[in-house]
Amino acid sequence: MRDHETIPYTLEAIPDADAIARAQALRDRLKERRTCRYFSDEPVPREVIEAAIEAAGTAPNGANHQPWHFSVVSSPEKKRAIREAAEAEEKRFYGEDGDKAKASEEWLDALADLGTDADKPFLETAPYLIVVFAQRKGGIEEDGKTQNYYVNESVGIACGMLIATLHEAGCSTLTHTPSPMGFLRNICERPEWEKPLMVVVVGKPTEDATVPVHALKKKPLSQISSWL
Repeated sequence: MRDHETIPYTLEAIPDADAIARAQALRDRLKERRTCRYFSDEPVPREVIEAAIEAAGTAPNGANHQPWHFSVVSSPEKKRAIREAAEAEEKRFYGEDGDKAKASEEWLDALADLGTDADKPFLETAPYLIVVFAQRKGGIEEDGKTQNYYVNESVGIACGMLIATLHEAGCSTLTHTPSPMGFLRNICERPEWEKPLMVVVVGKPTEDATVPVHALKKKPLSQISSWL
């Protein structure tokens, strides 16, 4: 294995009681997060979005190639184009275009308790859409040629950190994944080796915003963990 340069690594020493308190406080804060489908057009400071993306950019990733790009869309024209293209795909998904739904009956049944449909007004109303791209190639220099590794895993972790940071800043978010998503590459003017992974809608909720009761049903610790 070739030699590589290193620097010292230190971490704040936290007493157990404080560590537990911190972990539980963050847990409780993140438990307040909800996917929002009712956004106002209230502005959000650009600095909040920048800080959230910088936080996402610290995520662990394959070979430190950082295989992600975050296209921040605030232009009304771009947002409208994304909404129109996304809704066209969603109508096919739900079978609202007159043809048989792309989604299976089982899938549609699973979504029924969430009240989703092909209408996506939030794609225009919210102040920001963050279109997340996974870079299949490019490396740290983004040359478009170097192979990247563990791309989906890396970008998925980054998205989690992005959403957590936005929540901490008092923003509501929604993850939107129309399928197929190739139109996002064209609208955001990204290269062919980047794959659109999701749209993160960011903004403030309307005064009358609601969330489905079904969304409050979370699996308990005993079900989502095992101790060996």
